[in-house]
Amino acid sequence: MNILIVDDEHIIREGIKRTISHHDSGHTILLAASPEEAMAALRSHPVDVVLTDILMPGMTGLELMSLSRNRYPHVKWIVVSAHSEFSYAQEAVRLGAKDYLLKPIGKERLVELVESVSEELARESALNKEANLWKSNLKYLREAVFQRWASGLDTGKLDLHEFIKHFPKFHLIMVKMDSDKNVHLEHYIIENVLSELIELHGAGFVASYDNQSLLGLVRLESGTTMEVLADALKAHLKRYLKVPFQVMVSDLISDYRRVPDKVREMRQDCALRDYDHDVRGSDKAIEIALQYIRTHYHDDLSLEKVAAVVFLNPVYFSQLFKQKTGQGYKEYVTHLRMEQSKGLLQNSQLKLADVAERIGYGDMRHYTQVFRKKYGMTPTEYRNLLKETN
Repeated sequence: MNILIVDDEHIIREGIKRTISHHDSGHTILLAASPEEAMAALRSHPVDVVLTDILMPGMTGLELMSLSRNRYPHVKWIVVSAHSEFSYAQEAVRLGAKDYLLKPIGKERLVELVESVSEELARESALNKEANLWKSNLKYLREAVFQRWASGLDTGKLDLHEFIKHFPKFHLIMVKMDSDKNVHLEHYIIENVLSELIELHGAGFVASYDNQSLLGLVRLESGTTMEVLADALKAHLKRYLKVPFQVMVSDLISDYRRVPDKVREMRQDCALRDYDHDVRGSDKAIEIALQYIRTHYHDDLSLEKVAAVVFLNPVYFSQLFKQKTGQGYKEYVTHLRMEQSKGLLQNSQLKLADVAERIGYGDMRHYTQVFRKKYGMTPTEYRNLLKETN
């Protein structure tokens, strides 16, 4: 059994590997320090099981699972986390995880779970695996032919009549990125998100067009539109991508010979349009987030909620916030709330519980602890100091 361990902490990766290998040396263990390394491993190795941490730089383990499960439906997922939040466990179960383990991981439980998954995989018939491999090979062959065809290149003597029969009318959808850096991770994300949306709204497939562009072919189900699909795609990609991108949609095509010309038109239109999402305006995103925080400091200000306000991945938003402000997100919010409370404490008519509530702390004891840690005195002592100096 091939097992992929994904965790940004070296000691955790090696610890899980030692535990599994010590119990059964017959397993092949692959290690990944990030979601990007994990995606590369999934592409290049026949992985059976993935044990993934949740919170990692760039992308969460749950997002990695969500983006990969459609492309690798046979893979069994085990989610590992230092956090016991019900929402994480609930999402892991929704995505089909075999289990949700809390750190520190008990060795016996880990071994027991790996054995259980191994037995489950053994029960899967070799015939099904062979059928899946054949289906996958046909998929890649079809996409390679479509790529050449869309580029106006010769497809040899391959008969396209079978394709025409399945897709007598269709739309094209193109996603084009603009970046000087390696975009293998982004390419992978777009392919998986777009494939899942096409399956949700109809039928079709996605092919790589070049290093920074992907092209999808879509036969829509009745009752839906390309606008709905494109809007859903943009919303998902804004969460995951850190590079500028554009989404282009064609009109309805009934003559497959139009495809190369239509693709050229779409690429020319890209040069004349603004980007649907341009993270080079990330300064603007943080500016909006800061404005939101200043006006909602008394409300729930979880990192996830504010990141959603500016349509950024929470992990990326946290990194960007620190880069732009010089402070961690939690540190910034705490400082803002404490400064606001100092102003409120000048009103001797307000009870400490009211002050705490007005700056977003439901627990007065917690507020007092945070205030003392920051200023070296309790709110009451600060209020008395104000009286003495006035």
